[in-house]
Amino acid sequence: MDDTKTSLNFKEYPDAEVQKNQVLTLEEWQEKWVDRKIAFHQEQGHQLLKKHLDNFLKGESGLRVFFPLCGKAVEMKWFADRGHSVVGVEISELGIWEFFTEQNLSYTEEPIVAIPGAKVFKSSSGNISLYCCNLFDLPRANIGKFDRIWDRGSLVAINPGDRKRYADIMLSLMRKGFQYLLSVVSYDPTKHAGPPFYVSDAEIKRLFGAVCSSRCLEQVDVLEERHRSWGIDSLVENLYLLTEK
Repeated sequence: MDDTKTSLNFKEYPDAEVQKNQVLTLEEWQEKWVDRKIAFHQEQGHQLLKKHLDNFLKGESGLRVFFPLCGKAVEMKWFADRGHSVVGVEISELGIWEFFTEQNLSYTEEPIVAIPGAKVFKSSSGNISLYCCNLFDLPRANIGKFDRIWDRGSLVAINPGDRKRYADIMLSLMRKGFQYLLSVVSYDPTKHAGPPFYVSDAEIKRLFGAVCSSRCLEQVDVLEERHRSWGIDSLVENLYLLTEK
């Protein structure tokens, strides 16, 4: 894969640095779940993932798939139903409970010895394991490496100052021959403080370019009426495929 952007119209905003000091605490994310401020959740699953799913999986079976900041993403069940093993990480225990309840899946929970206060929730079938902890603590749990990563609502939610640390963790989790599907959003960051935070094409190359080739598969106008209250009049989702150089 090369880094060409054939027939794609990238609007890069020069003021991306305006968000660099924005910080949301883990407690604030947990409160979003309690207060039901979870408009980021897509009840029908992510349509761009659905469109590109076969190409993403490449007909392979028994893959390990990682969902960073998974929430209660229904796509986790899509992969599990196809015989793949899913591992997610989420700070909200409520979000994890809701996933298993809404998908009618029985589960067990147990403490993660290496991370005090953290838990792992495992489906009774054994192919979905969701870690309830700070993503940056996750490497201590030795969760192994992955064939696929589906990153939607994760890189765009991480505090901008933590992105390099985040990218290093993602890269450390990848097996040889990995495919990393990444969804980011583009809008004028001077008009909305985030999250979701604006992530430019240049930022993706800065974070992952030493190890990954990146290709933008698709751009979609995702502006909804609720977004106008943020003060923006344009919101574009960019779907990238990152592969090993």
